Amino acid sequence: MTQKKQINWRNVVTIFSVAILVGTELIGMTWAAGWAIGGLLDLPPLFRRAFEIVGGCLGATGLYYFVRAALKVEPLRS
Repeated sequence: MTQKKQINWRNVVTIFSVAILVGTELIGMTWAAGWAIGGLLDLPPLFRRAFEIVGGCLGATGLYYFVRAALKVEPLRS
């Protein structure tokens, strides 16, 4: 019979905290970049919003891959 591994709460808190910090910066940066590009190109409001949404999605994708890599280094169960 296999024994269940215990949750390492220190790693859980670390990953959660870093995800909040990096996620805020990454999504905010990419969202602002979309806003800046839309304004720089003097696009209509609909296209500006589209650039912002695409930027936010790119930031969320980056955050997803960041958390995946962090979970390989800091496993939640040990």
